[in-house]
Amino acid sequence: MKIIQLFLLSFISIVTLSCSAQKKKSENKTVYQSETLVITQVSSNVYQHTSFLQTESFGNVLCNGMIVHNNNETVVFDTPVNDEISEELIQWIQNSLKSKINAVVPTHFHDDCLGGLNAFHKHHIPSIANSKTIEIAKEKKLPIPLKSFDTQEKIAVGNLFAELYFFGEGHTKDNIVAYYPNEKVLFGGCLIKELNAGKGNLTDANESAWAETATKLKSTVTNAEIDSRTRFNRKQRFN
Repeated sequence: MKIIQLFLLSFISIVTLSCSAQKKKSENKTVYQSETLVITQVSSNVYQHTSFLQTESFGNVLCNGMIVHNNNETVVFDTPVNDEISEELIQWIQNSLKSKINAVVPTHFHDDCLGGLNAFHKHHIPSIANSKTIEIAKEKKLPIPLKSFDTQEKIAVGNLFAELYFFGEGHTKDNIVAYYPNEKVLFGGCLIKELNAGKGNLTDANESAWAETATKLKSTVTNAEIDSRTRFNRKQRFN
């Protein structure tokens, strides 16, 4: 437990220190806000969507996902927490970005990642997830993503690509991350936490494997500058 915590804190502390020197440049810009959904711009063509999940253990939890936009095409990483808010997000992308949604990518099986998947399927938007996520979704009778990958995948956004990686277990046994190289944006999901953050929901966690998984991420994605997180509404830099 101590090894995991120390590694994650040392990993994220590098991010925090380098971010603090450029605070003005890293301010997020809110581009849409309602009672149920907030959308902030974190780089030229990357946005963070935030919805809210009421939980017994943690109260009303911020649940963030990522939107990548290029040449009137978009990929969404994690759905909002339910179908109604997912519909709100879809309408914003179509009407404000004037964009086709190429795919939606749940980064693990919890409600803050695929709780609104049926709304995307209703619009005939393809979905892709790790094969482990699909297995769990079937077992738990959750919305099931349509396409699977095992360890690595690329997904088209206009003439560019976002990269999907499964490095191992951590927050859950199926947690993946997404990386958009063109703007050096990493979406660590619930796998990577902020400095001084709590561990969050450990019900489905593999704490003994978490540090090794984060190490693999760090050694593979070496030039990320922005981390758009699932749980925390802020942008941070890697150097």
